[in-house]
Amino acid sequence: MLAEIKFHGVWTVEQKRGGKTILKREFKNAVTNIGKNNVLDVHFGAATQITAWYLAFIDASGFTALVNADTMASHAGWTEFTGYTEGTRPLWTPGAAVSQIVTNPASSDFSINAAGTLKGGFLTSVNVKAGATGTLWGTSLFTGDIPVTGGDTIKITYSVQAA
Repeated sequence: MLAEIKFHGVWTVEQKRGGKTILKREFKNAVTNIGKNNVLDVHFGAATQITAWYLAFIDASGFTALVNADTMASHAGWTEFTGYTEGTRPLWTPGAAVSQIVTNPASSDFSINAAGTLKGGFLTSVNVKAGATGTLWGTSLFTGDIPVTGGDTIKITYSVQAA
């Protein structure tokens, strides 16, 4: 029997305010066309593996759509939310794959310093906030927008699953 491989990501988002958890949700995301091509190029071609990945948020302001063809250089339906104190996008540091899942055992944290609304998230290969280069692995819409305010902390655990 032949088995299909389907990749997807799972975001676990925890929002803290005043040291207390005020929201915890889990969301799935699709892998972009460029993300799928990257897997094929690295494993079956001669492309170089990307060894560092970074998490970031999609801003609800002006959002219209996500499409599978989105890239870091071209994603007309959304912009990045950059209202956090970290100078760069936080690093996603996954452990070893177990049962066809790889995840970061310690959360990647964002210290929010501006009011706004998070529409979703994305994983990319470049750490520059609002940057337009690198590989866009996947994007996710949260099942409900997440309003944030200065002083909030958003803790992200992200898993890539092959099923």
